[in-house]
Amino acid sequence: MKVKVISRILEANDRIAEDNRRLFNEKGIYVINLMSGPGAGKTSLLVKTIEALKDSVSIGVIEGDITGTEDAERIHSTGVPVVQINTGGACHLDANMIEEVLPELPLDSIQLLFIENVGNLVCPAEFNVGEDIKVMLLSVTEGEDKPLKYPLMFQESAALVLNKVDLLPYLDLDMERLKERAMSLNPKLKVFELSCKTGSGLDAWTDYLFRMVAEKNR
Repeated sequence: MKVKVISRILEANDRIAEDNRRLFNEKGIYVINLMSGPGAGKTSLLVKTIEALKDSVSIGVIEGDITGTEDAERIHSTGVPVVQINTGGACHLDANMIEEVLPELPLDSIQLLFIENVGNLVCPAEFNVGEDIKVMLLSVTEGEDKPLKYPLMFQESAALVLNKVDLLPYLDLDMERLKERAMSLNPKLKVFELSCKTGSGLDAWTDYLFRMVAEKNR
């Protein structure tokens, strides 16, 4: 019975996600569902990305948290439109939550929409919200075992951003083993190594985003 209930929940979510996707496609909006565990640096990555791209790409953000508005306030300070979703305990965003807040965003003037999901390495990977791609952010401080423990996150993501590489000299981490484990789950995974603190590697990430937005609007 539990399996049937979960299946019905996912089916209902997917129907709404398709409605969201049709709207995004009509508006020419490239949508990224950004996922990570708590503290990996999703908001820091968004701030750096916005700073690098906002003069050439119009950006919007949907912030997902269990409670609080601190991350949304950080995004608001960059000058881009942002809306906050507080799930009240739910460990992920779903398509219905996204659908409900879309009227609060100026969709006609947004080319790139980030959906910053709740910090969690399990549930967000299961729920489609209408995005073009899922992107997983992993801090190198989390260790090289995460692909083994949370395989679905890596399998469902089109890109993996490895953040905080400035800390590598202080960590007992085999970066090549981490990437090999991730790629064994998803050979098509695009991997970006960067540091939000130093700016190292950010150009490759923002260049990739610029290309994706341009391709959608050809």
